Amino acid sequence: MSSLDWHTARRVAATARDALPVVAARLDESVGSVLAEPLTALSDLPPFPSAAMDGFVVAGNGPWLINESPHLAGHDEPAPLEPGQALPIATGAVLPSGATAVLRSELAVVEGALHGSRLFTRDPLTNLPDESSPAPASGTDIRPRGEECAEGDRLIEPGVIVTAGIVGLAAAAGYDTLAVVPSPIVGVFVMGDELLERGLPRPGRVRDALGPLLPPWLAGLGARANPPIRVPDSLDALLAEIDDAQADVLITTGSTASGPVDHLHEALDSLRARWLVDGVAVRPGHPMLMAELPDGRILIGLPGNPLAAVSGLITLAAPLIAAMRGAHEPIASGIEAVLLDDITSHPHDTRLVPVSIEPGEVTHLARPHLHAGPAMLRGLAQSDGFAVITPGTGQRGTSVQVLPNPPIA
Repeated sequence: MSSLDWHTARRVAATARDALPVVAARLDESVGSVLAEPLTALSDLPPFPSAAMDGFVVAGNGPWLINESPHLAGHDEPAPLEPGQALPIATGAVLPSGATAVLRSELAVVEGALHGSRLFTRDPLTNLPDESSPAPASGTDIRPRGEECAEGDRLIEPGVIVTAGIVGLAAAAGYDTLAVVPSPIVGVFVMGDELLERGLPRPGRVRDALGPLLPPWLAGLGARANPPIRVPDSLDALLAEIDDAQADVLITTGSTASGPVDHLHEALDSLRARWLVDGVAVRPGHPMLMAELPDGRILIGLPGNPLAAVSGLITLAAPLIAAMRGAHEPIASGIEAVLLDDITSHPHDTRLVPVSIEPGEVTHLARPHLHAGPAMLRGLAQSDGFAVITPGTGQRGTSVQVLPNPPIA
């Protein structure tokens, strides 16, 4: 199987899987998933007329006679108010019938009287009771029933990512669960006996950078990554981990080439996997691969060099995960930016080069980073995204496509 053009490889990844089946997720589990059905109001919001402020609910003109104890949120509707009556009320409490407005606490003065306390408006100049006590404008500091929405209103359309705000709205609207396309679960296998999990690198041993990098990157793409598993450089160990993994997608690091301990191709062939991608015309990361296992799981093989592995995430993992989440356009188009410096293009392959995005007067500007070798992370750590440099492009002052790094999830 020959290497695929970079754009073709992304299309293959975007069509390798349909969206995951819709599930009913608890509100606290639904954030980050894609909403599968419209969020429709199950009742009026608010469901009853209520006080918008702490103070006194009044009927008609004042002064008003207060002859009831405070009415708090969570209580049933109080007795009706007659003109000239008032009732202490808390924010969110249901209003009695006959109420015309709410007088805020800071605008009110209460004085004792023979047959109960009397309520006056506060004179703003003297800070004393206003004997005339004109009534607040009708509806002042009252939240009428259905002010935000009426039962049956479509509040949120399907296809959007569920945010904390949407969860709050859903709870207010009476939902306990939401119909969502769940986030795919990704199993991560880190291969390479030369990798250290902690401490300083030393001759022959280097730190594992991809184990810490992959889970948050995948989370930013909308997936849920299991904790990375270290896999020894042996065929049997790799086959065992693939068999045990409980995940929708498997991602491996390293072992994509044909070195003496690179067993991934042999493992996939022995499992009779269906090859989808075996090499991509992209730098860095050209040995990346993707295959479908007999049980339907997709395995993506990332090169072991860190920046090359990130190139594989951008090329294969991002569109695959987007498609499995039900995205309408799983292949992200990125943003257009003008190059501030030359980038040397490859004669045949697409290059993915880390850049920083700077604001310009008319358009975005992209400044490439020097440390952009396959094994380097310095440019990645300082970047905002990757410029897509096709053969023959990359000249300073020209416009390029930039794929932003995923947000922190």
